[in-house]
Amino acid sequence: MTNQESTQKKEFPVRFIIIGIIFLVAAFFGYKKIKYALTHETTDNAQIETQITPVLPRVSGYVKTIAVKDYDSVKAGELVVELDDAELQTQLAEMEADYRQAEVDIINAKASLNNALVSLSVNKGNIDINNVRLQKSKEDFQRDKNLFAAEAITKKQLDDSQFALETAQKQFDNSRNDLNSAESRIAVLKASVEKTQAALAVKQAKIDQTKLKISYTKIYAPQTGRIGKKNVSEGQFIQAGTPLFSVVNDSTYWIIANFKENQIRNLTPGKEVNIEVDALPDLKLTGTIQSLSDATGARFSLLPPDNASGNFVKVTQRVPVKININDAEKYKSLLRAGLSVFVSINIK
Repeated sequence: MTNQESTQKKEFPVRFIIIGIIFLVAAFFGYKKIKYALTHETTDNAQIETQITPVLPRVSGYVKTIAVKDYDSVKAGELVVELDDAELQTQLAEMEADYRQAEVDIINAKASLNNALVSLSVNKGNIDINNVRLQKSKEDFQRDKNLFAAEAITKKQLDDSQFALETAQKQFDNSRNDLNSAESRIAVLKASVEKTQAALAVKQAKIDQTKLKISYTKIYAPQTGRIGKKNVSEGQFIQAGTPLFSVVNDSTYWIIANFKENQIRNLTPGKEVNIEVDALPDLKLTGTIQSLSDATGARFSLLPPDNASGNFVKVTQRVPVKININDAEKYKSLLRAGLSVFVSINIK
């Protein structure tokens, strides 16, 4: 009995020592965790982002050729898709033929105008001649009237002189009417030339527009990067503005971390950030805060919440924070847009 009590007495301090060690270890790690929580702001609601640009056709048509495959690398300005332009080329040929015909119409209109200007000059000359004849007939008639009063000529001679005066007057009036008619015709012909020139300009604009559409049948990469999944195949008819695929910029990456609204008080641009990528557990990245959004993420949603509707439930909002990755160029072969990351920021 004495040996048993002695053994129990020996085990009793060992048990307390083990419990004490466990307690101290737990207290140490608990202290570290609490201290970390008090000095750091963290979130796992964060993703790697990059610029993703959709490739959109500016004209409708049938796909003639596709020069890229899924996930291919492309350079900015590289030809990726070509549409069939046969119909547009035919329309362009027709428009150019119509344009040449309009040019001939302008030449004819200008020739008619020049003829009218020559006729106007002739009419002005005729007026001058008929005016001279009219003045002479007036003088002859007045002289014959005096001679008839002096019984130096016969009545018939006086009548002939009066007829000559009336004839000269009619010829002068006709010349004036011809001049007015010629001036009116010139105004009409000038308007016709201007109208034909305006029509020619419209045809030229349509030709330029068709040429522009033809240039749009060749679709180029908007930026350097990698092709995403294609949504188009050769021979397919596509409408203008239909997304064909996207080009992912594989040279520049950043992080958008969505912190709770009660976490952003001590977050300022320039603060250092520690980054862990879920897909790459052995990779430790660092970065800096570039900027904080001026609105919560909910404000950018398709249907922003309306708290005035009456059924209000308070939900903690999140504010997007943009973080630059330090030395991102070194890790660009490992990083992918959309990967989840864990972000921690020392706020002390």
